[in-house]
Amino acid sequence: MRVIRATCSLCGQQAETEEVPLTWLTSVENGRKLLYCDRCTRENVRAIEGRLDPVYW
Repeated sequence: MRVIRATCSLCGQQAETEEVPLTWLTSVENGRKLLYCDRCTRENVRAIEGRLDPVYW
């Protein structure tokens, strides 16, 4: 059976386990659930909190 792991929507990094790491951010944009790894979240925290469209990150 193939294991599906959480994948960062920005950089493509995959989680080490099947579960989404607690340090990752979950966002719903245009009805889609997106995940961002801890590194991408740190690098873009101001844009995320300001609700800037991800296109401009």
